[in-house]
Amino acid sequence: MRRAAIVFATLLCAFPALAGDAEIKAAQGSISGQLQAFRAGDNATAYGYAAPNVKRIFPTLETFMGMVTGGYKPVHHPQSFDFGKSREMGPTAIAQQVLIVGPDGKDYEAVYTLELQPDGIWRITGVSLRASNSLST
Repeated sequence: MRRAAIVFATLLCAFPALAGDAEIKAAQGSISGQLQAFRAGDNATAYGYAAPNVKRIFPTLETFMGMVTGGYKPVHHPQSFDFGKSREMGPTAIAQQVLIVGPDGKDYEAVYTLELQPDGIWRITGVSLRASNSLST
């Protein structure tokens, strides 16, 4: 009986659970943390939310911030943001829509992809940004 319990526990650990509400909230927490760090001018903390694949492409804070300030101004200086739809991409991957009002007052849609890391933290693997057709109120 004890051996069966150990095998069952090992199998549970080997197959991660599918993303549920808690995982979505945790992923949103990582996005929110990064956006708030950008707002506060704490770029090092914002960089800390990047997944290893992003850090391989942008291995220093300076190269990362060059990318952010060059192509993601609404993410770097959002006036406001709200979470939209989320979608499970796999047992350890989530896509999250974020509706952003940029520093220019225009609406943007960002789709974040995140991956659960071995340390239990959801880190950002990518962001797709586009101008939105909707109007801010």
